[in-house]
Amino acid sequence: MATLRTPPAMAPVPGEALLRVEEAPPLLVAADVHVGLGSWEPRAPRPYAATGSGLAERLIAVASREGVSRLLLLGDVKDPIGRVPWWLRDELGSFFADLTGAGLDVEVVLGNHDAELAERMPRGVRVRGAEGLLRRQVGYFHGHAWPSDRLLRGAHTLVMGHLHPGYRLALPREAGGSGKERCWVRTLFPPPSPSELARSRRHPFPRAREAIVLPAFNPLCANEALNRSAPARGHRFMVRRFLARGRSRAFLLDGTDVGELPWGPSPGFGDQDAEARPLNPGSPPRGAGPARRRSG
Repeated sequence: MATLRTPPAMAPVPGEALLRVEEAPPLLVAADVHVGLGSWEPRAPRPYAATGSGLAERLIAVASREGVSRLLLLGDVKDPIGRVPWWLRDELGSFFADLTGAGLDVEVVLGNHDAELAERMPRGVRVRGAEGLLRRQVGYFHGHAWPSDRLLRGAHTLVMGHLHPGYRLALPREAGGSGKERCWVRTLFPPPSPSELARSRRHPFPRAREAIVLPAFNPLCANEALNRSAPARGHRFMVRRFLARGRSRAFLLDGTDVGELPWGPSPGFGDQDAEARPLNPGSPPRGAGPARRRSG
């Protein structure tokens, strides 16, 4: 097996459902934007932050603040699963026009909601299929289907969306709690064994040593309470084929480490890999301060 080199440093943008990757130039990654969510009928009332304009405005503002000019949208850019409905065409077009008009270099990996999206993409926006892309030992894909064999063999780190990860907290609603908050998931994997690599499979066994699952960017998205219930049927593929092989921890958007998630190998797995670590190896998320612990 070829030795995997160290991938570029990456860290969540504090308080945002965005991952910053220290490529040259730097890259912002967002997943599950779901333009059109909450507007199944024309002019349906929605919070501005969940509209195409509001979502683009937030992406542009963070990119400007971070000094980043590249944006990767990791699947489910639009919400309707089928064709692009007539009432969403202008909103979707304006979303991309706002991003590119602000000088962002935009790239899209297709998700399971993105039927017909490639045909309606404006000039200058690059589109990748659901098989994802491999760049500098990082494999980016949405997570609803198998990525390419090249990605599985060559990625040290997997970066995915699709799961809409959330964490249910004990704080009651009357005390200001929402009951469930968006979270990041970081999974650490043991090295694959010779027997795992030798298995005859339709797809090669993943060589990755870690995976990062992004929270849904759209604030209206429903989130899985991963500490309280099994993932919904449409999300089990990702957990069974990838995450359950390792040890997973959840982190809130402010960097709070809320603990290990209830799936994965037996307690004998690993050693230091099982320890609590920040999502960005070596340091807590920028601006988040020391990690805090909350019970679920």
